[in-house]
Amino acid sequence: MTFSISFLLLLSAVITNAQEVTGTYQLHSKSDDFELTRTLTLNADGTFDYYNYRWVERGIPQDTHTYGKGTWTQDDKVISFFTEAESLDDKFTLDFSGTKARFISKSSRDKSDRSIKTALRFYESEIFWIKGMKLIKQ
Repeated sequence: MTFSISFLLLLSAVITNAQEVTGTYQLHSKSDDFELTRTLTLNADGTFDYYNYRWVERGIPQDTHTYGKGTWTQDDKVISFFTEAESLDDKFTLDFSGTKARFISKSSRDKSDRSIKTALRFYESEIFWIKGMKLIKQ
C-alpha cells in the first residue's frame, strides 16, 4: 500500500515538473531602418502557425509578410515540423517539412541563479534562414 502511494506521489511530481512546449515563441529585432518579427505558435492539438514580418526602409518591397502552418511532434527535447503539400497556397508559402528544433529550458535540477529563457533553437531546415534561429517563449 505504501509503495502504491509513493509511486503515485512520484508520478504526480514528474507530471507537474514536465516542461510545457505549447505556446508562442518570438524573435523581434528593430532599428530605425529595419524591423523583423518572427512568431511561432505551437498549439496543444499538434498544429502550428508561423508568421514572419520584415520591414526594410530601402527594401523592394518595403515590407513582407510570410506565413507557414502544419503539424508538429515532440520526441524528448526535439520538435519536428511537417507541412502537407495541399496546405500550401498563395498565403501559406513556407514548407516546414523536415524542420527540427531543440526545446531549451532550465533544468529542474539546476539550482543556480542563472536565468535560462525557455526557447526553441532550429538546427535543421530546408528553409535556409531558419537554421540557427532562436525563438524565445512569450
